[in-house]
Amino acid sequence: MASLEQTAPEKAQGKIADARTARLAVTAIFFINGMLVANWFARIPDVKLALGLREGPLSIALLCSAVGALIAQPTAGVVIGRLGSRTVTTVMALSFCIAFILPGFATSLPLLMLALFFFGATNGALDVAMNAQAALVEHRYRRSIMNTFHGFWSVGGLLGAAVGGLAAARGLTVSTHFILAAAIGVIAMFVASRSLIPDRPVPGAAAGSEGHAPAFALPTKALIPMGIVALCALVTEGAIGDWGAIYLREGLGSSAAVAAFGYSIFALLMAGGRFTGDWLTTRFGSGHIVRAGGGLVIVGIGLVLLSAYPPLAIIGYGFVGAGVSCIFPLILSAAARTPGVAPGVGIAAMATA
Repeated sequence: MASLEQTAPEKAQGKIADARTARLAVTAIFFINGMLVANWFARIPDVKLALGLREGPLSIALLCSAVGALIAQPTAGVVIGRLGSRTVTTVMALSFCIAFILPGFATSLPLLMLALFFFGATNGALDVAMNAQAALVEHRYRRSIMNTFHGFWSVGGLLGAAVGGLAAARGLTVSTHFILAAAIGVIAMFVASRSLIPDRPVPGAAAGSEGHAPAFALPTKALIPMGIVALCALVTEGAIGDWGAIYLREGLGSSAAVAAFGYSIFALLMAGGRFTGDWLTTRFGSGHIVRAGGGLVIVGIGLVLLSAYPPLAIIGYGFVGAGVSCIFPLILSAAARTPGVAPGVGIAAMATA
């Protein structure tokens, strides 16, 4: 009996240590994902110019990324249910790094569409899996930490936008740039994935536990209102990511470096909002944070659309970044705690929305 009493605290300490290590690993995956995505955003104008694309064909190509994600994200809920989020995160993290290279080698619109489809699919599946891992870590911590993970995604985006802008300003080819960035990503993702929380599903595991019920992850009736809010947040975030640099560069006549800087400000304010988001949520409640964020988004978009000067538009990007920063992480955290819905399925449903 004495030996059992001695080993219980040791087991508890071991579990806490595992949770801390897993938190660092998940943080690293969020960071690398954000960095690579922002590198792509920063070089979209160069890909557009190299292929001689107008806005319409480019829109179709970018839509292929969304289609890939739309197919992959609901399916990810099924795969996570059968294999666990650790396995899916590991596989999709490495696959995403490889898919990231493909748009840099596209020589025509059809090839760019195909490359962006795979880029979107791997990124979408990774988005679901790494957020499911984040929900498991948050569950072990017993307090809100989801915003912090997304904060490091934004920090990665900030760094990626800066690197992408520097690469564009120095005339580095998109293909060479993407190969170098992907090589760093593969190494970091592989190292981080070794410390993720094992979560193979347990038959009959209750919703909210560390198991995942295999189910096709479309929003249930209970998740539809949150799905609508998630849709609005991600449309806003995606608009700045896909079109922000092009708008500054071609619509307002800024340089390539200034265009990339605009996304950097967006990512910087988003990161700041997310790093303070857990504290703000504890103090004011998630509902107030989401509504205040929506107000900031409206102000920011107004500045972007009504301004003829790049500096004012960039300030608008900052307002949008701050406003949208906490909305999606709070929605994901709430979806992972929805009664009757397994965490991985709820997160996949929100990502699908």
